[in-house]
Amino acid sequence: MTTTLPRPALEARALRAPASSVRFARPEDAGELAALSGPFVRAGALRERPVSLYAAHAADFLVAVGPAGRLEGCVGLRVYPAGPAEAGAPAGVLYNFCVAGHRQGCGVGAALLRSALTRARARSLGSLFTATTGGGRLFQRYGFTSTAACLAPRTWAESLDPRRNARILARAV
Repeated sequence: MTTTLPRPALEARALRAPASSVRFARPEDAGELAALSGPFVRAGALRERPVSLYAAHAADFLVAVGPAGRLEGCVGLRVYPAGPAEAGAPAGVLYNFCVAGHRQGCGVGAALLRSALTRARARSLGSLFTATTGGGRLFQRYGFTSTAACLAPRTWAESLDPRRNARILARAV
């Protein structure tokens, strides 16, 4: 998701592509979550996570499922208790956001992000954060802006690898 304006080829592909449905992940999706994330890990865009971690944290994830029943995208949403900067509202962090290469530009990422925002509102989160090594254009289209690490949940911000040079984005929920 690195273009700001739709390209004709992507628009045509989006019109031809069958729609994905978004659902909560289940522990049995762990192997598929790891496989889906693999190309992004190899490219340095995501951290490597063992299958056991995906299974243990399956409740964090929303997944996009294609017509054939295969996972086409995922995003995790972890909730952090409110710190002094959040004025009493817990904050969320979106992580491990990825869409299979053949489904990029087809609206899968946007559907996942809309579902994550809906889930964040339902959980009464005050703000959402994410870290990206990419352009972040999809996040920006949904109201995320660059922010400082000191405004993010402390334990999450401290866990970020400075060698990845990720940019932190946030938005109010």
